[in-house]
Amino acid sequence: MIHGAITIGICNVPGSSVSRETNCGVFTRCGHEVGVASTKAFTAQISVLYLLALKLADSNDTISKASIKRHLDYNESVNKIKNILKKENEIKKIALKYKNANDFLYLGRGLNFPVALEGALKLKEISYIHAEGYPAAEMKHGPIALVDKDMPNVFIVPKDKTYEKIISNIEEIKSRKGKIIIITDSKNDKILKDLANDLIYVPKTNHYMFCYFSFNCSSVICLLYCSR
Repeated sequence: MIHGAITIGICNVPGSSVSRETNCGVFTRCGHEVGVASTKAFTAQISVLYLLALKLADSNDTISKASIKRHLDYNESVNKIKNILKKENEIKKIALKYKNANDFLYLGRGLNFPVALEGALKLKEISYIHAEGYPAAEMKHGPIALVDKDMPNVFIVPKDKTYEKIISNIEEIKSRKGKIIIITDSKNDKILKDLANDLIYVPKTNHYMFCYFSFNCSSVICLLYCSR
């Protein structure tokens, strides 16, 4: 604001310092945080930013009306979330395998790096297991030195432009005998099947919604069972 830029606040609480100090904003209105691990706050912020981006794209005529309609297909999104939740027992088995681990590493590239950070944060808050989120591109600079045969490594792997590079990262962890859990939308992928100790599939969607699905469905279910 010192330099005259317009500031937009995205927050949950009217009257908070964020809402007072910004020029304008959006209230997520997702309710009070009941527990320490407020997954709904992260989800709501992603949703608001997603909608804001679509609105700006529409205002600047950089996206077609048909494309906006596909992005805002509520029924399709709800059905995909329901399909993931049906995998609860499958994901529970994976989580219970690793519930006694002392450390977890969450790795993602691009948009999925913040998802990795949030997944690691939630695991720490709920289960009291040490976990770190890290950009997969930089894992050589520190985290890889900690990997051993007992350490689970959660990779977020959409079939997009980051796919080839993150495969290389997975192979490096594999060479150090680390346990590999992959969250992906790439079904029947022989490369991932060969590399992973465990796979969690989410529905195929655009890469923005993949972030939402990978965190709020698979990651959360998995870490909740790790805490039991």
